[in-house]
Amino acid sequence: MLIQGFGRGLAMLAMALMVMMTLVDVAEARRAGSGFGSRGTRTFSTPSTTRTSPTDAQPIDRTMTRQQSAQPSAGRNTTATNPRPGMFSGFGGRLLGGLMLGGLVGMLLGSGLGGGIGFLGLILQVLLIAGAFLFLRRMFAQRNAPAYAGAGAQRNVHPQNGGPGFEIPRIGGGSRQAAPQPKAGDEIGVKQADLEQFESMLREVQAAYAAEDFATLRQITTPEAMSYLAEEIGDNATQGLRNDVRDIHLVQGDVAEAWREGADEYATVAMRYESIDVMRDRATGQVVSGDPDNLTEAVEIWTFVRRDGGQWKVSAIQGVQNA
Repeated sequence: MLIQGFGRGLAMLAMALMVMMTLVDVAEARRAGSGFGSRGTRTFSTPSTTRTSPTDAQPIDRTMTRQQSAQPSAGRNTTATNPRPGMFSGFGGRLLGGLMLGGLVGMLLGSGLGGGIGFLGLILQVLLIAGAFLFLRRMFAQRNAPAYAGAGAQRNVHPQNGGPGFEIPRIGGGSRQAAPQPKAGDEIGVKQADLEQFESMLREVQAAYAAEDFATLRQITTPEAMSYLAEEIGDNATQGLRNDVRDIHLVQGDVAEAWREGADEYATVAMRYESIDVMRDRATGQVVSGDPDNLTEAVEIWTFVRRDGGQWKVSAIQGVQNA
């Protein structure tokens, strides 16, 4: 009876661990998501590459925009793109999950997966299934993971020399360059004042996100983008975590494309920036992931929208694909 009780307790503990791992996996997949928000009718098209971002942006996989409204971006023959489903998001995940659940239920009932093989055999079966599940999940995650900015991102992107585009002035970089001339893909003529505002908004969004300042985020983002940022902050809080981002410094940036849709103007900008980006335990402040002492570098594609001649607001953020 003691052994049987111990086996049932261990099975319940294993089931709880599986649930916890599933929750963590969902959070990791969300934070490593391709992108969120809206680029209007170009939400599902790929922005033009630039000197700052010579590789394509990851597709937006969290949006309220209907895919039927997607149209190719100017000067590119690009078709609508859907994120590739993961191995464990469909039938394979349900099948493997069913096998694991069946094994755990079998342990609770005392019969195991095959029946009559003993307590140690039951434990071995569960461990083998869990190990296979984790191995395959990690393998496919590494193969499909986008290069999205997050805590502890590696500094593996370097400025490209030459090529079209312009460089957003560095913070405190001294004299300002002359206003850039519109280039191919810039249908609205983005001005130097716009670029400086984009640079400022990069710092403001990151700082407000780290401080969980919802009032500021509402002022500088669209309602849709705000909803996804708030969701991420809420998920962090649920897990007892807090994202600490500071020392944000823009290294380089250029306009990928800018266009009009009725009274709205959109500008998609590639930005390379440095920051201290770590994840901390919400209660103790202890660093859970990331480097609290060294700057890490990230490249992201930000889209801004200006409606009826008003102020620019962040409407979408995307990662970039590995070079």
